[in-house]
Amino acid sequence: MDRYERLSTLLDLLGQRGRVDVDDLAGELAVSAATVRRDLDHLAEQQLLTRTRGGAVANNVAYDLPLRYKTARHASEKERIGRSAAAMVARGSVVGLNGGTTTTEVARALAMRPELNGAEEPTVTVVTNALNIASELAVRPHVKIVVTGGVARPASFELSGPLATHILDEITMDVVFLGVDAVDPTRGAYAHHEGEASINRLMVDRARRVVVTADSSKLGGHAFARICPVSAIDTLITDTTATDEVVAAFETEGVTVQQV
Repeated sequence: MDRYERLSTLLDLLGQRGRVDVDDLAGELAVSAATVRRDLDHLAEQQLLTRTRGGAVANNVAYDLPLRYKTARHASEKERIGRSAAAMVARGSVVGLNGGTTTTEVARALAMRPELNGAEEPTVTVVTNALNIASELAVRPHVKIVVTGGVARPASFELSGPLATHILDEITMDVVFLGVDAVDPTRGAYAHHEGEASINRLMVDRARRVVVTADSSKLGGHAFARICPVSAIDTLITDTTATDEVVAAFETEGVTVQQV
């Protein structure tokens, strides 16, 4: 595994256990103890954990990993989901994208679609509260970018708070591609942060169609703050490792499931 994937795994293990030991991590990750110490020191410098003698203990932020450490997880699945979502967008559409690694892949796939690319005038409008997505798409002449405004969260690059609601109150979107921290066929879609959930909920309310983009690790669970009930979700795009049982549960609730 590469360094970012290893750092992500370290933070995941720390979040689950609250405390980790260098020697135990070295055995689990099949690397040297010196490598683990360097990784823990690097994460401690970023205030993502607290170093202890022989290991580390969790900080609160370890449960909500910064975006740069999430990108390595389920990367190929997210790329496939992104391409499938982008293929649903027609010329002239107004598309909503919230923050997250999977919706970032949707944005990248949209930027590369030949049917939309190459024009000097915008062929699609993207409304987003994610600074990284806006930055990536702003250089694309065929994409018109609308940014919600608001206060940025360092972990996710998402804008949230009262300032982010004004623009969303004034527009309607054809489709919103919703990245989530968890989605369940009975509970609905969730985010870890209540401010993000609030803005995401408003994006759902302003869209004619709601498509949740989530790899199979996000299915069947819940997080702190609910974005929307399952009845608000039209389509779920996930990967092929999702179980038949969970797929059937979503379909029973009227959600169209695409596995890619």
